[in-house]
Amino acid sequence: MKHSELVKITEYLQQFKKISSISRADDNVLKIYFERGLPLFVDLSRNDSYVFIKEDFKRSKLYNAPFDVILSKRFANSALEVVEVEAGNRILRLRALASSSYKAQRTILQLEFTGRNTNAIILDDEGIVLEALRHIDASVSFRSVKVGEPLVALPPRELKEKSFEMQGCIEEHLALAYQKRLQVRLTDSKTQKIALISKKIEKLIAHINILENEAELYVQSDIANHHGTLVLANLQHIKGYQESVNIVDFEGNDIEIPLPKEAQTPQMAANILFKKSKKLRQKALSVHRQKENLEEKKLFLERLCEMVHSCVDEEELNIFVPKQRQSKQKNDDSLYYETFFLEGYKIMLGKNEKGNITLLKEAKKSDIWLHIKEMPSAHVIIRTEKQNIPEPVLLFAAKLCVNFSVSQKGGYLVDYTPRKNVKPFDGANVAYEVYQTLKIYKE
Repeated sequence: MKHSELVKITEYLQQFKKISSISRADDNVLKIYFERGLPLFVDLSRNDSYVFIKEDFKRSKLYNAPFDVILSKRFANSALEVVEVEAGNRILRLRALASSSYKAQRTILQLEFTGRNTNAIILDDEGIVLEALRHIDASVSFRSVKVGEPLVALPPRELKEKSFEMQGCIEEHLALAYQKRLQVRLTDSKTQKIALISKKIEKLIAHINILENEAELYVQSDIANHHGTLVLANLQHIKGYQESVNIVDFEGNDIEIPLPKEAQTPQMAANILFKKSKKLRQKALSVHRQKENLEEKKLFLERLCEMVHSCVDEEELNIFVPKQRQSKQKNDDSLYYETFFLEGYKIMLGKNEKGNITLLKEAKKSDIWLHIKEMPSAHVIIRTEKQNIPEPVLLFAAKLCVNFSVSQKGGYLVDYTPRKNVKPFDGANVAYEVYQTLKIYKE
């Protein structure tokens, strides 16, 4: 971030007299609404900080750390008194006056675009640190940033910068700032996340390939059962010490049957063969279920990969494949559905029939249920916590429902209704009468 660019941004911000709201939109991104116009975003990522404007920034979660609480308390609905850039430093300072029923409080939001130590620091009128995006210890930097301590001013220095030329108005420039970074960052992020998903798909394929042949197991089961039946039908012709026996089967064919070594009598040999047949059939069924489960996981990851391919911004990309998955151990049920977060709302998507059944059971009456109209699809649940669902969240959930259910491109109708209106029967089948419908296009 250039000092001269900050000066231009400051001149632009000086027209505003009020901060309507302020919050974190991402781990290192602040979203500031002034009294009119589009929100201003401040990306405070280390070594790549900048200011930008974007119409539809998708926020995955709501932040409620001490920094966020004080940020909202001190700046939401506050009068913007001063906007200034510090001479000799890439520091933008906003001073606001927040009035409550008790008293008026002046607070400074200091945005430092200083490379490795880039930060957002909230100060009181005396320069005491109230909170900061990053707390910095004296062992890390010559200037510590600690709550309750005065913030030492950075000494001014000579800034060697290339001349800054702005094309168009400042709003166009700030919108372009996002687009310039988007192309490179989005491509890199997609490559990394697709590689991560592809590695998981490769592991699943490897697991599928080492599974025993289901059809062969059924054949072996039938042979063992047939041999057991023949032995049982010819008990009087078999001696207890025989290792094998030649028998004419029911079609008149000669057949040699190896007898189990552990069998002490012909009757025991028949029983062992029947048990072997049953075990082989159970094993074949188990292999079928394992393969079906692995194939469902593989299909889900393949569709997730398609969604990642189609992402048009990093925010959506990080919703599908978060930067850091929570380390909490998943319970058995959650293995059958996937969870996404948008604007703090929890959206759950069934991966298979068992996942759909689980979601129907776990959903609360006020949660929103979604399903493609009149065709098989994943069930989707939006956890509402009895709040009204914003339209972007509803559309995102419907998009998930379509993209993780069908492969063919086109327009699809998605029905949605509170869970209390949905009556399950025969597993994941449902009946519902009260609903609304969205049209979603899969490209």
